[in-house]
Amino acid sequence: MNIVDLRSDTVTRPTAAMREAIARAEVGDDVFGDDPTVIELERRVAALAGKDAALYVPSGTMGNQLAVHSHTQPGDEVLLEAHSHIYINEQGGIGALSGCLAHPLHGERGAIDPAAVTAAGRDPADDHVARVSLLCLENTHNWHGGVILPFERLRALTDAAHALALKVHLDGARLWNASVATGVSIRDWAACVDSLMLCFSKGLGAPIGSILIGPADFIRRARRTRKLWGGGLRQVGVLAAACLHALDHHVDRLADDHRRARRLAAGLRAAPGVHVAEPETNIVMIELRHPALERDAVLRALDARGVWMGPEDPRRIRAVTHLDVDEAAIERAIAAFQAVAGETLGQPLGPRS
Repeated sequence: MNIVDLRSDTVTRPTAAMREAIARAEVGDDVFGDDPTVIELERRVAALAGKDAALYVPSGTMGNQLAVHSHTQPGDEVLLEAHSHIYINEQGGIGALSGCLAHPLHGERGAIDPAAVTAAGRDPADDHVARVSLLCLENTHNWHGGVILPFERLRALTDAAHALALKVHLDGARLWNASVATGVSIRDWAACVDSLMLCFSKGLGAPIGSILIGPADFIRRARRTRKLWGGGLRQVGVLAAACLHALDHHVDRLADDHRRARRLAAGLRAAPGVHVAEPETNIVMIELRHPALERDAVLRALDARGVWMGPEDPRRIRAVTHLDVDEAAIERAIAAFQAVAGETLGQPLGPRS
């Protein structure tokens, strides 16, 4: 049985053309700084973002944690949204790796109020309190279902942070999606912040890799720490080639993922006992409102029908569209979910959307 895998956009396989790019890649030793394909990727992405330099890293988590480490000193306080990836999905790395305190701020669908940032500031002359040094933001916001942090809100938040002399880091693992959905360029998003991380292994479909971008001295510190943490890679141009191919061929097509996510959401709304918000990008959140719809049982029943979705929390399931999911797969997923919900609740299906 062919599986419709909607667990994440990280599950994609390299396309045939991407595999060819990998096979042709010119390589060197990146720890010595002489892998030409990595050099080209870092140069190109830094220019795309309008920043001085960039650093290729194995994962978005490493990119985010390198940013925290490079912007702060042990004992500093880091402001971030209470459901952000850096706070809840990176194993407490802020404390474990950088010796910093995490100060979560509650936001509306991932968007912090700039006034909350201002209120979280501390008097740097007070020797009794931690030094607040960094604000971390996320766009799109994973936990809230791929919602976009609006550009004007991002700019207001960075203005509030900079007024307190804080640095601002943007977890832009899916910033490509925000850019395609809004028409706001990566350069414009990046101009608001001091550093950002972009991911190639999610919507862009590369097998491995993210990139950290910022000022030259910041990237130099991050490069040194990457080696300390075991992230120095040798002939990594074979992976960087896949990322360059993705930049050339897989950015604009994110609009297809967004369209398919909207179709998936519309179809799932016809199932009884659920609430499905309109997706802004490629993540569909399915809220199980009827008590008989138990998350793990629903996932098992979908699995039996050849559809994989992901558990999000006890009453939510997540489905993510990506380049390996076409229209036919979306229709299979809709039919499977409607059948599972209808059979569980003993209710006939509503009209297909």
